[in-house]
Amino acid sequence: MAISVQQFVKLANLYNQTMITMSAICVQKGGIAMENYVGRFYAADLLEYIVEYGGRLVEEEKNLPQEIKNVVEVFRAKYEAVKKLTTPTQKPMHEMTLEEFEKVMNI
Repeated sequence: MAISVQQFVKLANLYNQTMITMSAICVQKGGIAMENYVGRFYAADLLEYIVEYGGRLVEEEKNLPQEIKNVVEVFRAKYEAVKKLTTPTQKPMHEMTLEEFEKVMNI
């Protein structure tokens, strides 16, 4: 896949729509905090992908508009905030008991 501004904008829109959907689900499930929602790890992975893609776009595209560079930086700042997202026990999921996993995932 060729790196392009159009693809970056599509990825940014995907992330925004994902966050809107996750917010609605959290409200519907009784007001779960976003940082406690099961999908938070997916959102963090998606954000990481967008930041990597945006970084490559900035490197490759010589005449990139400043607005796009600013959006890349906004996503980079968001990613820095969730980069070290871990479970409350600081334990990797694959080492948790079923009870610990259910508690973390609000099941």
